[in-house]
Amino acid sequence: MDLMMPWLVGAGLAVGVSVFARAVGLDRDRAFYPTVLVVIALLYDLFAVMGGSTKALLVEIAVSAVFVATAALGFRRNLWIVAAGLVGHGVMDFFHVHLVENPGVPPWWPAFCGTYDVVAGAILAWLLKRAAIKPEWA
Repeated sequence: MDLMMPWLVGAGLAVGVSVFARAVGLDRDRAFYPTVLVVIALLYDLFAVMGGSTKALLVEIAVSAVFVATAALGFRRNLWIVAAGLVGHGVMDFFHVHLVENPGVPPWWPAFCGTYDVVAGAILAWLLKRAAIKPEWA
């Protein structure tokens, strides 16, 4: 596999999903990007199950709980928290291999997911800055 492929696909899909969500109105609901963060956070848990590692699963559940809580807090308080959570998860992706030994994680996943997360977080921040999405509940 080309070394740049996970980065390019991650960035491309983040842009594609965000453009699609904007075009059909999915992101008009405050729940869209928090839901994306929750799903992203739980994928490492899935990989731990696929890898058959209870130890990895317990660590991954603890890590994902932080991001799920961030999504919930951001949804209830301010979507800037969700944007920061997406970027934060992307940063965590790049260090994940040094934090958790999870045999189910594909070798290309951290580059793909990290890029997706950072780009999605940047897009949400851009939308918030443009006031295309209201950051707080009215």
